[in-house]
Amino acid sequence: MKNGLYSLHMHMTDGVRGRDSGILILRDGLLVGGGPHFWSIGAYTVGDGTWKGHLRTNQHTPFPDPFVRPLSGGQEVNSGFSGTFWEGGADAFGTALVGTRSLSFRATLKRLAEA
Repeated sequence: MKNGLYSLHMHMTDGVRGRDSGILILRDGLLVGGGPHFWSIGAYTVGDGTWKGHLRTNQHTPFPDPFVRPLSGGQEVNSGFSGTFWEGGADAFGTALVGTRSLSFRATLKRLAEA
């Protein structure tokens, strides 16, 4: 997994409607990222074409539409993930712990630039 700036596109699975997009900076085992409403920090390790890690996510800005509700309900979310990577990106599958509820997700990363 190369250090760099990555775009992130995440979709909830298991029949839960939800998605998010943003950026992640991966650098020497640490990741930092966010988007218009959330920020995340965490860590990862790499193997032979595989990677795994964890991240903590919080909301920094409320949604402008009162009918749009975040899946996290404004709570801090801790997630674990694992997946594969290649020259230009990565895939990951994981579980987000929202209070006492577990939510599965799939994420796709695309490398945009060196960092």
